[in-house]
Amino acid sequence: MAEIKKKTWPEHFEKILKQKKNMDLRLADFKLNEGDILVLEEYNPKTKKYTGRTIKKKVKFITKVNPTEFYSIEDIKNFGFYEIEME
Repeated sequence: MAEIKKKTWPEHFEKILKQKKNMDLRLADFKLNEGDILVLEEYNPKTKKYTGRTIKKKVKFITKVNPTEFYSIEDIKNFGFYEIEME
């Protein structure tokens, strides 16, 4: 089990803190396994500084996809993605 530190913008940090958000969409440019701990560090992109607040979350499930297998780069740039949580 590893601990992986990642920046998190304030609006996402607050939703995770208040347990309104329990999913995250990240570029898969780092090694991650189920059971690892994500250390989410609140980062303010306006001031370009960390706020000092952190949250630790255990990775429960991971799915890695390559969106270009399904969509063109142009469509990805034009529309982006939804991050969807279902009940």
